[in-house]
Amino acid sequence: MSRSSHAISNVVDELRDANLYAVDPALQEAVRAAAPWYESPASAYGAWAGSSEAIDLADACNRHAPELHGFDARGRRIDEVEFHPSWHLLLARYRAEGLVSLPFSDARAGRWTAFAAGFYLHGQVEAGTLCPATMTLASIPVLQKEPALREALQDKLFSSAYDARDVPLADKASIWVGMGMTEKQGGSDVRSNTTRALPLGAGGRGAEYAITGHKWFFSAPMSDAHLVVARTEAGHSCFWVPRWQPDGSRNAVRVQRLKHKVGNRSNSSSEVEFDEAWGVLLGDEGRGIPTIIEMATHTRLNCVLGSAALIRQALVQALHYARHRVAFGRTLAMQPLMRSVLVDLALESEAALALAMRLARAFEHGDDPAQHAWKRVLTPAAKFWVCKRAVELTGEAMEVFGGNGYIDDGVMGRLYREAPVNSIWEGSGNVMCLDVLRAIGRDPAAAHALLDELGAAAGDDALLATEARALGTLLTLAPEALEARGRELAQRLVLLAQAGLLRATAPAAVADAFVATRFGAASAGRVVGALDTSGIDVEAILERAFPA
Repeated sequence: MSRSSHAISNVVDELRDANLYAVDPALQEAVRAAAPWYESPASAYGAWAGSSEAIDLADACNRHAPELHGFDARGRRIDEVEFHPSWHLLLARYRAEGLVSLPFSDARAGRWTAFAAGFYLHGQVEAGTLCPATMTLASIPVLQKEPALREALQDKLFSSAYDARDVPLADKASIWVGMGMTEKQGGSDVRSNTTRALPLGAGGRGAEYAITGHKWFFSAPMSDAHLVVARTEAGHSCFWVPRWQPDGSRNAVRVQRLKHKVGNRSNSSSEVEFDEAWGVLLGDEGRGIPTIIEMATHTRLNCVLGSAALIRQALVQALHYARHRVAFGRTLAMQPLMRSVLVDLALESEAALALAMRLARAFEHGDDPAQHAWKRVLTPAAKFWVCKRAVELTGEAMEVFGGNGYIDDGVMGRLYREAPVNSIWEGSGNVMCLDVLRAIGRDPAAAHALLDELGAAAGDDALLATEARALGTLLTLAPEALEARGRELAQRLVLLAQAGLLRATAPAAVADAFVATRFGAASAGRVVGALDTSGIDVEAILERAFPA
């Protein structure tokens, strides 16, 4: 007699071995419109990202967290972080794709769209590896302004070869660059930083300094160099601080510990002390915050892309599960209430992608005043909104799986734990809203021109035209009153932008449903799926979201 207590049936494995590009019509359309030359590489990368190989690597590097080795066997200080082999394989695959430097190493039109598409695909399978990749990309425009560093580093920054060796810069085939801003006493208030830099000679741009102090978050410590903010006599300045000094000795950047984070476990984030570490001044002395903010502008775009990727993967996994799991005599995907949830997730996902890809195009043409307004005003607004939505939406998608979604053996729990990081890093929600207000205050004419553009994108849609006018009125408030409503302003700006983009790029079923549920009479609801689907083509939206 069999001792089996039950037969296993009606169980649904998480989605594997699906080409993440081939099942994403909205992404295909965005690439085809702006970077048709990247269609074939995107399809190949999408096939790899959705493969069991990539999924298993992602699982492994999140299960086997990095380990800090402060000293070698004989007590010499080494400050090395050991990673699981899966981490290196994932980073090597991303680097081989050329995505680390694509927007700067390739002159073709659509390069930012191509980069965004590749980043979005990778982010659906493993987000931690995108941290060093993001900071390296964002360092390039800063370093290109320094002739000596540009000549010495450009080939290593642009290289598609992966070099994990912990050796001096001169010996590396390729390099990773990190960032060090946050200190324990200040957090987002970088001007309260106390780390100091003293010149080793006359000082000035390109000169050597000795840096002493600490960083509360230092990502990622095994990068070959970091851009670091430290105080000089002239004020906060930005420094190039390599892991190894030019004489071949280790730089005095002491890794105190690795952070035990809620998510993002594959990636190492650390706390460090500088003990007269060697650094080179970037830009003008006292102009360090504007210098590093240029880097942060790019990393914020990647936060939007990364959150959109998490939302997308959560949606695809939820749809796959709902189409195969049977309850009460039919699949979950055919249950009316579940369909309300799934269609809401699908609308959010496409709107997040549309905005992220539009911002990527703005970065490519940022010198144009109209494009600059998208880059400067809507990037922080999008980081605020899309990254916060990812926290709720990944939790909602996890709930589709019931108790199985809450088990750590699958991807849903990791998506949920990963989601908050993009909302916090590179400026939390309130910081982003204040940055939106700062950008508007510095160039109100550009902000109103942006609103006019968003209003024009509404066409003859009365709801969107009314919203554009209302936002214009909101901008006339006194500064303190407007600051108190900063989150409302950022949210409404993003929703209006997303609606206009969907009107321009998505099928009518998607755009109409988004506008009706975000701007219509029932738009006040805050719970996913709390919408009236009677006038929505649910099947068309779900089929577009993930073709069955």
